Amino acid sequence: MKKNLFYVWCRGGVLVACALSLLLVSCGGGGGGGSDDEDASPAIVSSVSNAITGSEVFIDGRTVTIWARWCSDHEVTQAEYQSVMGSNPSYFSGSNKPVEQVSWYDAITYCNKRSLAENLTPCYTVSGVDFFGDVTVPTSDDETWNAAECDFNANGYRLPTEAEWEYFARGGNVTNNGQTTYSGSNTIGDVAWYTENSSSTTHDVKTKAKNSLNLYDMSGNVWEWCWDWYGSISASTLSAGASSGSGRVYRGGVWNNDASYCSVAYQGVNDPSFRLSIIGFRVVRTAD
Repeated sequence: MKKNLFYVWCRGGVLVACALSLLLVSCGGGGGGGSDDEDASPAIVSSVSNAITGSEVFIDGRTVTIWARWCSDHEVTQAEYQSVMGSNPSYFSGSNKPVEQVSWYDAITYCNKRSLAENLTPCYTVSGVDFFGDVTVPTSDDETWNAAECDFNANGYRLPTEAEWEYFARGGNVTNNGQTTYSGSNTIGDVAWYTENSSSTTHDVKTKAKNSLNLYDMSGNVWEWCWDWYGSISASTLSAGASSGSGRVYRGGVWNNDASYCSVAYQGVNDPSFRLSIIGFRVVRTAD
């Protein structure tokens, strides 16, 4: 695989669910999305006065082999990122727009630093890196960081696995009945910022309709990094993806791509050091 290039493709399969079963990728279609009314809850980063409210959504993942029990209802914003990391790398300025131009390395650093700031147990371990202090994040492919390990039982913040991302994007629907092409709707303009409506920029999170799990922007706006190396989701990897590879996965489509890339079944892959204004992330936690 060539580095620093953008890859997307559709993965075939069927979503299957039973107690402790495997989540596979589907390309199904179906019914519509959810409403916009929602009770406000404390912001993820309470020290940022303009952070998005209604930040956390409880996810009951007991019927599939996923660890996350809840998920942020929006992509990490620029205000949230800056409050943890002390800088904002984004090309498109806006405190409630999703942070972008962040690598996979940046994303796991944010997760660990935010976990420590909130007295939670970090999920990620990188040999020789102390996340309590100043962290030098690699700007090119790095073998030490590529060997990062994730403790899926820790209660800190982390990236979703690809299986978890797919489950959340499909609104917890783990059969082929009622599936939608995009996250929450078959009508892309209802739920996604993409090339036809974005005016060539990102937009504030939570300004399109949510899906049935009350999650926003899982189609469009910015791509979202997942934990996984590209590879098959299999029983042997407990839905955590391949153990190694040449690219990390991101999902969901983006403001400058057409509708086909915003399908919940499409997948982007790139070097974990890749940074561009098309890519951000959201966070999940195993414990509620």
